[in-house]
Amino acid sequence: MTIEILMPALSPTMTEGTLAKWHKAEGDEVAPGDVIAEIETDKATMEVEAVDGGRVGRILVAEGTDEVKVNQILAVLLEDGEDASALESAVADAANAPAPNAETPAPTAAKTAPAAATEPAKVAPQRDGTRIFASPLARRLAANAGLDLGSLRGSGPRGRIVKADVEAAAALPATTPTAQPSTPGEAEFELIPHTAMRRAIARRLTQSKQTIPHFYLTIDCQIDQLLEIRRELNGRSDEYKISVNDMVIKMCAQALIEVPAANAAWSEEGAKFFNSADIAVAVAVPGGLITPIIRGAEAKGLRAISNEMKDLVGRAREGKLAPEEYTGGTFSVSNLGMYGIREFAAVINPPQACILAVGAGSQRPVVTDGALGVATVMTCTLSVDHRVVDGAVGAEYLAALKSLIESPLSLML
Repeated sequence: MTIEILMPALSPTMTEGTLAKWHKAEGDEVAPGDVIAEIETDKATMEVEAVDGGRVGRILVAEGTDEVKVNQILAVLLEDGEDASALESAVADAANAPAPNAETPAPTAAKTAPAAATEPAKVAPQRDGTRIFASPLARRLAANAGLDLGSLRGSGPRGRIVKADVEAAAALPATTPTAQPSTPGEAEFELIPHTAMRRAIARRLTQSKQTIPHFYLTIDCQIDQLLEIRRELNGRSDEYKISVNDMVIKMCAQALIEVPAANAAWSEEGAKFFNSADIAVAVAVPGGLITPIIRGAEAKGLRAISNEMKDLVGRAREGKLAPEEYTGGTFSVSNLGMYGIREFAAVINPPQACILAVGAGSQRPVVTDGALGVATVMTCTLSVDHRVVDGAVGAEYLAALKSLIESPLSLML
């Protein structure tokens, strides 16, 4: 009986993806565990591994094809003893199958694992009759950006033009206008197509601001003791380097355990209150933003959190995170302090109920017991989903967080 290889759902929110590359061709033998294809999503590129063995009988979706729906049939494998005649009915059934439903997972002859992004290699005819080598995705991006493939130098195998070459060319300042003003008085501009990641970010943030009733609470925290303890800890060993953000992650998690009503998410069936603090941390990556997660952060030490964050950030920027490493957090942290931002309000990351925006620590005048002094102060703003977390709960959470930040030794109790 033939075996169908389906487009897998690589995350709970994925509905479609790009088939970036086939590692097997028609007629190739496939063993369980073999990498057979690579799938691009808005967050990463994943390898698809075969679950069952067989021989590739027919590839139904060409590499470089985007907007492939979850559960759509990608290829058909022939089992041992089957010949090509078995393909006809399988291909006919695939053609007559109803549109794939991403909400209903179907069995597939593949599993996925993270992989570095690679591009398919194809040959494209040039207008003058000669041939240039370019991937389908590179040709599509070049067409959208108004770039001539013949003017690009490829960095892929045998000089093939790949996605990175087109994106690099599109990012260069234009020497001549690439588009005319669309309305009278509008300046000339260069139109760069949205990436899948940027479209996903736009969709989720629009959903968040339109459907979640945000309110904001801001508090100032003195961090001189925190900075002193950080200096002391980092001076003890060269095996780790704890950042202020690592300490904020730990303290956010501990505050959630102290105020569990803030560790929540809204759903139509009811409010979800989580038993562990899985802290999602906003990380800037080329073309967008991703939120790798420190799971069970309340039970981890600062060294473990620091090392885990370095690993997650490094792989996030290479597009190598697995879906479970950036989905399912219970609370988010966004820190722009390293850019000198004093205070800001972040957009809630649904379905979570809270996100903490952390500003830069700076020396400011403070009054203590009636006396004027100077302290290093960090402003934190909590964005809250009012459907599930009320103002009093948000205020209680920030009070607990402030206490931990200003008296970091209390974590030892």
